[in-house]
Amino acid sequence: MTITTTTTTTFLLLLLIVTLSFPPPSQSYNHQPLVLPLSLSSPRISDVSKFNLRRHLHSASPNARMRLYDDLLSNGYYTTRLWIGTPPQEFALIVDTGSTVTYVPCNTCDQCGNHQDPKFQPDLSNSYNPVKCNPDCTCSEDNDQCTYERQYAEMSSSSGILGEDLITFGNLSELKSQRAVFGCENAETGDLYSQRADGIMGLGRGELSIVDQLVEKGVIDDSFSLCYGGMDVGGGAMVLGQVSPPSDMVFTHSDPSRSQYYNIELKELHVAGKKLDVDPQVFDGKYGTVLDSGTTYAYLPEAAFVAFKKAIMNELHDLKKVRGPDPNYNDICFSGAGSDVSELSKTFPSVDMVFENGQKYSMSPENYLFKHSKVPGAYCLGVFQNGKDLTTLLGGIVVRNTLVTYDREHLKVGFWKTNCSVLWERLNTSSVSPAPSPLVGDVSTAGMPPAAAPDGLPSYIISGDTQVGYITFGVSLSVNYSDLNPHISELTGVIAKELGVNISQVHLLNATSAGNGSLISYSVYPEESAKYFSNTTATHIISLLAEHSVQLPDSFGSYKLVSWKFHPPLERSWWEQHYLVVIIAVIVTLVLGLSASGIWFIWRRRQETSIPYKPVDTQSAPPQEQELQPL
Repeated sequence: MTITTTTTTTFLLLLLIVTLSFPPPSQSYNHQPLVLPLSLSSPRISDVSKFNLRRHLHSASPNARMRLYDDLLSNGYYTTRLWIGTPPQEFALIVDTGSTVTYVPCNTCDQCGNHQDPKFQPDLSNSYNPVKCNPDCTCSEDNDQCTYERQYAEMSSSSGILGEDLITFGNLSELKSQRAVFGCENAETGDLYSQRADGIMGLGRGELSIVDQLVEKGVIDDSFSLCYGGMDVGGGAMVLGQVSPPSDMVFTHSDPSRSQYYNIELKELHVAGKKLDVDPQVFDGKYGTVLDSGTTYAYLPEAAFVAFKKAIMNELHDLKKVRGPDPNYNDICFSGAGSDVSELSKTFPSVDMVFENGQKYSMSPENYLFKHSKVPGAYCLGVFQNGKDLTTLLGGIVVRNTLVTYDREHLKVGFWKTNCSVLWERLNTSSVSPAPSPLVGDVSTAGMPPAAAPDGLPSYIISGDTQVGYITFGVSLSVNYSDLNPHISELTGVIAKELGVNISQVHLLNATSAGNGSLISYSVYPEESAKYFSNTTATHIISLLAEHSVQLPDSFGSYKLVSWKFHPPLERSWWEQHYLVVIIAVIVTLVLGLSASGIWFIWRRRQETSIPYKPVDTQSAPPQEQELQPL
């Protein structure tokens, strides 16, 4: 009798374990919503809802509203999308206030790297014209075309010919396509050759700058704004043209006669409210204090850097100093701060920039720190000594989650702390009307130029309170199916990471051969507690795929979104809604019927067969330093 009872109890327990391993009835594995939110927490910053985007991001003159992609730490830069030619050819360009020429690789370039998009083909654009040799430009050897050449401080270079064509700025741009002069690369070296981005979008001062050309045509006001995403988010927004500044935006004078760079009148740095003991003139050497969006980190003259480093370290009493992620650099890093970026201000001090006019711009820790790529909860100073150069160079790290307005007309630069990823989402949904999505079957607008999208909008934009239960999509890959098949699990992991979700949220639906390439389809589910995606989250996921922001290893070739669909939330039966309650009741019943020795036996077995925890995603590659400041 005792043996029979024990056997029955064991059987029931095994049945319970099997039951817990599967989803409830009528819910297949592919329909199981799982873990992790799409976006991470942001630092405590200004309330974006107080900023009326519809009012502020529109002006009397039309402006070009453009999305920013990538991330400062993993890529070293931010990019935007630009279309050149008729029909448009698409390019991912680094937004760079330290450069003037906008350039992309030409199809004639044998010394160009393997970048994100195909090279520009002038012969395929019926609106392209070469810029003929004239007294105002450097001419080619045959004196036929104008040429350009740029060298950068990190020893990379770009050279090629100048052409003129229609430039298109994206679906959300009020500004229509404009003719502009750009560079068609014939050679590139250094970081420009190895980077994933196609080229540079020059926002600096100069006749060839895209900003100067648009202002000269009278199509935008002489101003533009950049808003870089935060430490854990990336992305952001850019506006070419004037925006009405928030009332609490902090301004400083910018003197174009000082240099071609965007300089500001920095006079003091404060750490934890205490002024650095340095001569204010230290920030005024050579080019002064320069803002350069194409540079990753910040660089101070020696006296300022030594004082800054000392002041920061004096405030960090409970942290341990650790080695940096790259043995080639003597980075200053600290562990013990925790992984929650929103809590960094409790550990690291605030830093203030005080300008000539007495106004103060307060920075968060994410504006001078970067995450250690090998030690969880560790951070490193993203501020370095600028060698023997007397210039103070402030790169993108200083303005993360900050709307920076370059008001060239009034000779000033403004700073306003905000959540740049939320700024884009609100700009995206508050200023446009929703368009019905035709992409429900096998039709796709992936890679289509802005002019071809319905009503001038991406067809995947939805607004209001739409709830998306789950998303399905299909992509074509240029890699042969026989080569792809053994690596589908790896591809699924990469796609999950690029979309910002856990791999358990992404489920393979189908994978087949298609000519010399492959077709593969997936479904993506929200976290279990949410039960559905918000409209902005669903839009964001598809936009990453449609706008080629998903970066796949070269072994998978190039990809194209060929189909997608938003599905409504699934109706759940009584059993699906309450099965956990029923199972818990069964567990309680079994526990009451088991002996203490039986419980110990099962728990001990679980301990012995458990697998040690390992982090899912540890970045082994150190951050790439990138300084695209022209010499």
